[in-house]
Amino acid sequence: MTTAIVLSLLQPTFSFFGEVSFGDFLTGTTWAPTRGEFGVWPLVVGTMTITVVSLIVAVPVGLLSAIYLSEYAHPRVRQVLKPALEVLAGIPTVAIGLFAIGFLRPFLEDVLPFLDWKGDFSAAVAGVGVGLLIVPLVASVSEDAMRAVPAGLREGAYALGATKMRVSLRVVVPGAISGIVAAMVLGASRAVGETMVVVMAAGRGKPELTWDPLDSMQTMTAYIAGVATGDASTGTIEYDTIFAVGTLLFVMTLVMNMFAIRLVRRFREVYE
Repeated sequence: MTTAIVLSLLQPTFSFFGEVSFGDFLTGTTWAPTRGEFGVWPLVVGTMTITVVSLIVAVPVGLLSAIYLSEYAHPRVRQVLKPALEVLAGIPTVAIGLFAIGFLRPFLEDVLPFLDWKGDFSAAVAGVGVGLLIVPLVASVSEDAMRAVPAGLREGAYALGATKMRVSLRVVVPGAISGIVAAMVLGASRAVGETMVVVMAAGRGKPELTWDPLDSMQTMTAYIAGVATGDASTGTIEYDTIFAVGTLLFVMTLVMNMFAIRLVRRFREVYE
């Protein structure tokens, strides 16, 4: 399946780079295919900005949830909360998008009125929405990793007089670090590929190169979703752009996962 996906991307991508310079594509700062400008940086910056905001939301909330479920929650409470948390991951993304524009945006404006909110769409709101979407993923995978840490390590720490908080932060979290890193990478990959929440909350306007999360931004997935609607004729340069952007997105997630694998292997704890 992976091979078929890669092959389906390559032919139109090669066709695209037969007409557009690879250097201009990666270093250009203006994305306007209708005018012959194919600098992909505005889309990349929009994608990474929303991903970073989502991780700022999801990682602390997910890790704290995992620590509570693994170390503090009563077994009966865990039996209720963990399935409920995992059900949250099954909420349709369009519902999360509606929640972002109908509740999160006015809520954030009320809580943070000193920020310069611009228009009806912003990358910050989209990032918070995507962050809520990936909290269950980060929490569930991290909790599984923490539960896999041998009980003997906890008991040894308690025997030395450590508190539950110290055991959780100094023993369990370091012992489960490989699983926690995997959870973060899975969450980041999920955030990078999210489309519906981003389209609804961040807008689909003209892509502009900006680092301000309060601005409207267009991501790589939002551009692909906007163009791949049948309006672009097969074989045209505009049609090939969606495959070039998709290939770049594929490479970005592949690099993220390769980096995570190296990190996990470096810090992995092996128990016998």
